[in-house]
Amino acid sequence: MPDSNIILMLADNIPCNARNPSPAAIYNNAHSHQNLFLEDTEVDYRGYEVTAENLVRLLTSRQINSTPRNKRLLSNSQSNVLIYLTGHGGEGFLKFQDAEELTSQDLADAIETMWQQKRYNELMLIADTCQSESMYQLIYSPNVLATSSSLVGEDSLSHHNDRSIGVYIIDRYAYYMQQFLDEKVLALESNSSLENFVKYCDKSKCISTVGVRRDLYDKSLKEVRVTDFFGARRYAHPFNSNDFNFDWSTL
Repeated sequence: MPDSNIILMLADNIPCNARNPSPAAIYNNAHSHQNLFLEDTEVDYRGYEVTAENLVRLLTSRQINSTPRNKRLLSNSQSNVLIYLTGHGGEGFLKFQDAEELTSQDLADAIETMWQQKRYNELMLIADTCQSESMYQLIYSPNVLATSSSLVGEDSLSHHNDRSIGVYIIDRYAYYMQQFLDEKVLALESNSSLENFVKYCDKSKCISTVGVRRDLYDKSLKEVRVTDFFGARRYAHPFNSNDFNFDWSTL
């Protein structure tokens, strides 16, 4: 997946945080030191730019003309769009900066606007918060598949902590989702299905119950490859001299 197809929002500047024992690095596994914050990692929205309003404006393309390209979702009616939400939340809301909330109604209306504006072909929503099933219960737009790390009334739990800093560094759902992608989706041609994906983190792994909503999505999950959303293919169109009104002999 090229970085140009990813819009990353990070509210906290963890790599530069004075309490980070590994400056300019982020690790999500205490037993494997694979730095997630590489030199070419581009954070498109950071700090106080990460707001519920900016997320809705990004999805619906209601941004000022001077907004740079990296802060825009340049999708169309042929695009498969993946939205991944994680953080602190509860029934019907996701918190932003401990100061405001994105409600499930806000999200549902933003996705409907995207559909009306022909900004996606198919859309997959992944919500990884406590009671995250509630974030997609009000969605009413077609061609939307949604999954969550927990049902309403359940907490979404952490996986393990790093004793050197004394905090949990990854949630169970995110841990096993990454494990599935690392082991089962090794190339763009992988045949791993979305059904395999949503069933991978069962109760024995996640402890909470993974939720799935598929009534707005016509296809069987067995028939949809994970790479339809977690991959991107570049298309090239060959041109020849007949495609241009130009005298090539003058060159």
